[in-house]
Amino acid sequence: MIATLTSLRQNPASLMPSAAQVAQFAKGLMLPLIGIVLFLFIWHNVAQLIDTSLGKFPGPTQVWEQSTNLIAEHNEERQRAVEFYERQEARNAETLAADPSAEVTIRPYTGKRTFLDQIFTSLYTVMAGFILASMIAVPLGILIGLNEAVYAAFNPLIQLFKPVSPLAWLPLVTMVVSAVYVTNDPLFSKSFLNSMFTVLLCCLWPTVVNTAVGVANVSKDLLNVSKVLSLPPLTHTFKIVLPSALPLMFTGLRLSLGIAWMVLIAAEMLAQNPGLGKFVWDEFQNGSSNSLSRIMVAVLAIGFIGFLLDRSMLFLQRWVSWDKNAVLR
Repeated sequence: MIATLTSLRQNPASLMPSAAQVAQFAKGLMLPLIGIVLFLFIWHNVAQLIDTSLGKFPGPTQVWEQSTNLIAEHNEERQRAVEFYERQEARNAETLAADPSAEVTIRPYTGKRTFLDQIFTSLYTVMAGFILASMIAVPLGILIGLNEAVYAAFNPLIQLFKPVSPLAWLPLVTMVVSAVYVTNDPLFSKSFLNSMFTVLLCCLWPTVVNTAVGVANVSKDLLNVSKVLSLPPLTHTFKIVLPSALPLMFTGLRLSLGIAWMVLIAAEMLAQNPGLGKFVWDEFQNGSSNSLSRIMVAVLAIGFIGFLLDRSMLFLQRWVSWDKNAVLR
């Protein structure tokens, strides 16, 4: 350590990045920037050539303006909610001052959902559906990968249901939830359950398939080591099978999360359930001069959130898996 510090004091230039590192950093920064600028340039010029029933197709400037308007509307709505509760608290205080035994209540604020509210609703729904699907798909994939008889039994069902569109599942899910989920004090809204179960049914198959493939392709050397050590089944699964299958398992989880996000938007749009899909449909039905710009804001938000979800899964894979180069792929 002392020798290293002495070397750095004698040669401070060694602290400076090399020309190759600077070039690599510039390449990694400039090429994406050039791509974004080129996209915005093409978008701006093409948008001016497209006339719709609602006017010109929105360019980057109009979309940016509407994004700031949507944030301002969200802040205004939150302020109205705060004022609503303050008025109730003031009235209740006056009532209790006049009659300390009086019963007072706080009514919930029922204002309109803002764009940011719809984003959080969609994120909550997609994560609930994805986590529940993963809890089913991972154990099922492990079981299928470990046992050829189970694989032979489940493979036809997987191939049958894997291509089914969410538009086909949604009416069935809606009817089943309406028939089964009957309660006077619901913990979850039916619209949330409809969207969540539709997401679940559509997104579990990539995780099942990739987990099964990863488990079935564990190195023969590792399997022989397990036999030599006479590992119990559970120890064999957790110490040998799962660590080896993690890269393919996470590939399935990434695919499932991407499918879940796409399915959710379609389900919300079709069933008019709260979320970004409903926001897009409402703006389309609204038909105002700002509707197209607001739809483009939603489209960009959907894409950006999908990107962040994928990156989050990659970082999680790098954290728990031995495949530390996954983020670079």
